[in-house]
Amino acid sequence: MADIHPTAIVGSGASLGDGVKIGPYCIVGDNVVLHEGVELVAHVVIDGHTEIGARTKVFPFSTLGTPPQALRYAGEPSRLVIGSDCVIREHVTMNPGTAFGGMETVVGNHCHFMVGSHVAHDCRVGNNVLFTNNATLGGHCRVGDYAIIGGLAAVHQWVRIGQYAFIGGMSGVENDVIPFGSVLGNRAYLGGLNIVGLKRHGFEREHIHTLRQAYRLLFSNEGTLMERVEDVAQLFPDHPLVQLVVEFIRADSDRALCTPRNGRGS
Repeated sequence: MADIHPTAIVGSGASLGDGVKIGPYCIVGDNVVLHEGVELVAHVVIDGHTEIGARTKVFPFSTLGTPPQALRYAGEPSRLVIGSDCVIREHVTMNPGTAFGGMETVVGNHCHFMVGSHVAHDCRVGNNVLFTNNATLGGHCRVGDYAIIGGLAAVHQWVRIGQYAFIGGMSGVENDVIPFGSVLGNRAYLGGLNIVGLKRHGFEREHIHTLRQAYRLLFSNEGTLMERVEDVAQLFPDHPLVQLVVEFIRADSDRALCTPRNGRGS
């Protein structure tokens, strides 16, 4: 049974799992689904076709599932799906999808969104992702598992952020960031690999060393980028981390690739 504060307003069509807690002055719309153990602390607004996974906790003044900030949105019943065991801190906003973007915004499990962060329409956010204070995604972005987006960083629409990537605080990210990459700067450039993150997540030293070798080759000054990608793919055919980077670069994208500022790997 759900525990609902008497000042909260919950739509008659809302679906509430066992152990849901809805605190003071929260508003939950008719088409909202809250799975078991979800907690809305206070002053939270959940609207639209929004589904929140088990044990996710939402802090005051967050707004989830209200209409997307897209001029072409015409009221279509698009969705926002948030995974389980997430932490959504104060003033976080997340918007559902649009008809021209797939109709769905999806956030994975075990994600942490700090104060004021934003996930725009039609984004796909992986598992175990960290958004620091006021980190912002434009529409249609893709963020891989275990990525970290620093405080006040802004990611341009359609940009892809690879697995285990690190986005430095106050960075403006206009281009795709490779898996394991670390970017920084007002107009973000690739500063190297996220070595600290790789070590923290227990990657073997030998794998990190091989990834460094591949990085230097990928961002050297010889030949074109795609020629270097093919060379790296052939040199490291059985290395899973290198192949993740190769596949990421080969994939279709609406944005260019974020590269080192001086054009060279470090």
